[in-house]
Amino acid sequence: MSGEIIDIKETIRGIGERARRASYSIGILSFEDRKKGLSAAADSISKNKDLILEANKRDVEKARNKLSPAMLDRLSLDEKKISGIVEGIRQLIEIESDPIGEVMDSFVRPNGLLIKQVRVPLGVLGIIYESRPNVTADAFALCFLSGNVCILRGGSDSLESNRAISRYLIEGLENAGLPRDALLFIDDASHSSVDELVHLNGLIDAIIPRGGAGLIQSVLRNSTVPVIETGVGNCHIYIDEFADSDMAVSIVDNAKTQRMGVCNAAESLVVHESVVDTILPQISEVLSGKGIELRGDERVMKAIETSKAANEEDWGREYLGPIISIKTVNSLDQAIEHINKYTTHHSEAIITSDKKRAERFMKEVDAACVYVNASTRFTDGFEFGFGAEIGISTQKLHARGPMGLKALTSYKYQIYGNGQIRG
Repeated sequence: MSGEIIDIKETIRGIGERARRASYSIGILSFEDRKKGLSAAADSISKNKDLILEANKRDVEKARNKLSPAMLDRLSLDEKKISGIVEGIRQLIEIESDPIGEVMDSFVRPNGLLIKQVRVPLGVLGIIYESRPNVTADAFALCFLSGNVCILRGGSDSLESNRAISRYLIEGLENAGLPRDALLFIDDASHSSVDELVHLNGLIDAIIPRGGAGLIQSVLRNSTVPVIETGVGNCHIYIDEFADSDMAVSIVDNAKTQRMGVCNAAESLVVHESVVDTILPQISEVLSGKGIELRGDERVMKAIETSKAANEEDWGREYLGPIISIKTVNSLDQAIEHINKYTTHHSEAIITSDKKRAERFMKEVDAACVYVNASTRFTDGFEFGFGAEIGISTQKLHARGPMGLKALTSYKYQIYGNGQIRG
């Protein structure tokens, strides 16, 4: 039937072989055809939103007593979120520049050879993710527009939602007369399906895990396919001795409470000792008023009576919920040292009015995104103007930070001669 997804009986290797075959035709589609496919996919999601919501409702009911409120929020869909999925796809369609075929460099050698460095798709991407069904559409849209085939393996908690979204994305491709195998959904949430997928050397070009630390570390340890590490965010905000108090309160409030179950939410505060008795109580009042538990060192506990003692685990933990750790430091040096020790290399911020201190923080803190006087919540593909993102890379090869279209490409050298031979 139209939009039918992968038969669960098909082997994972068989899916990988289909993806590799499809990659050769997907990679040479015109930009216009890729946009046409996305437009039809967006239409199909919008048209079938009620069926997607019904599937999601079944997932949520099954998971209600198993997942935390933050994780249930990630899993749950409503009409607004479906509209957001559709809008995300349509924003990508508005991108004017095709990354594929872009000449990144061009030069002529003394022997007359013309050498061009040209951007090409990565090929086949395996996306392994947990309880966020919107990833199904985001990942497909970015992979397809950048000329790649995606194999999607979602988590068990969101299986019915992912199955429905995949079905209607594929239906959209078929309606546009384009190859359905641009998206291959693994209708199997067992651990063995992940293990097989991450060993498909020669069929998959890269694996991108999206989820908690457990999933990401498991994939990193077991995969024989190259892995792009994404997502885990122990994000710090350093309140410098030269920080503006109103700005500090506003930024910390936003970074921690605007949405707690996401990787760019602030999990750790680092506070200069000179503002522990002035700015920190104001921050505490706002956060406590929103149900946030404060865990701090002895200096923090002395200043904030309602705070609890932090332990070593708290300094490096991604809570994804209503808890924040607070560390007191006596200098910018100590702040940078603490952050670099416990960072997950995601997003870190300093609040200060001193430009030299800000520049030093920017230079010395080792993270994909480093902010001065702004919330870490801006680490996001949409906010960076990339359209949707496939994930936020916390490593240095081959991409870093929010991964948009160009991060899903590689390049080849095209060499033009007129009879040259090497002596």
